[in-house]
Amino acid sequence: MADGAGEKVQLSGDLHVLITSTINGNNIRVNSHFQPQGATGVGLTTGDTYQATGVTQDFSTGSLLNGQFEATFINNFRIIGRGPDNNYLSHQNFHVTVNAIGEISTTHDNANVDCK
Repeated sequence: MADGAGEKVQLSGDLHVLITSTINGNNIRVNSHFQPQGATGVGLTTGDTYQATGVTQDFSTGSLLNGQFEATFINNFRIIGRGPDNNYLSHQNFHVTVNAIGEISTTHDNANVDCK
């Protein structure tokens, strides 16, 4: 990636999206899944080629009676170049739980980005 200086990469390609939901009595569950398929890119500084890979997922459950819910978000996104030391790696995970009176009772947030 530009001799370690980094560069912007213009990506194009398809994104596979699957979203499901289930209502069971007074409970709801929603899942989403996003995944690049054949996504490629070009470095705007060097013209180097890249592949976009990874998966983003979200899981949510909640009550239709009292508003209590939980949500978890997981993202692993990568822009992979040819050869060593030109890869962008992004990982995030987030979780929140909200109780029946609308207060956040649990939260977790973790994110990191590496260029390797």
